Amino acid sequence: MRSTALVRISVGVVVERRAAKSQWADYLWRPVSVLIGTPAAAPWTPIETTAEATLFYAGDATIELHRTETVYYRDNITSDAPTLWVVLQPAFSEFPYRVLSVTADPGEGEAFTDGGDNIVEALPMPAHVLETVRQFILDHHVERPFRKRRRTPSDALGPETDTGT
Repeated sequence: MRSTALVRISVGVVVERRAAKSQWADYLWRPVSVLIGTPAAAPWTPIETTAEATLFYAGDATIELHRTETVYYRDNITSDAPTLWVVLQPAFSEFPYRVLSVTADPGEGEAFTDGGDNIVEALPMPAHVLETVRQFILDHHVERPFRKRRRTPSDALGPETDTGT
């Protein structure tokens, strides 16, 4: 399927692995930041290790901007905390997750939480992405007036049929 995105922004995702205090899991994983561009490092390259956690470059993603979603991007960037939603999907490989998506659309970010097994984290939007989204909105947003639909009165549909059953 061909994408209708007019702008694509390449980003990298940093994930934290922390020891779990649970008998059911060894580690807790969560996205912690988004990098501009795609680093030359291979996915799951360790970046930093401390006594509490290890940071990994988890992989890259592409933020796609669509002209039909500008109202949602606008709502996001005019909020108190412009956000990107990072989605990790379970993977059955050496590392338990893969970067599935990064999005600036709040609705799309929320929709990824329906999967159950995905890890979805809302992270601060980097300044470069914020400026790109802002310019995209200026270039492509078309204000559409709200039009309330009129309901058709039920008697206009014809007489009710009562079968008497």
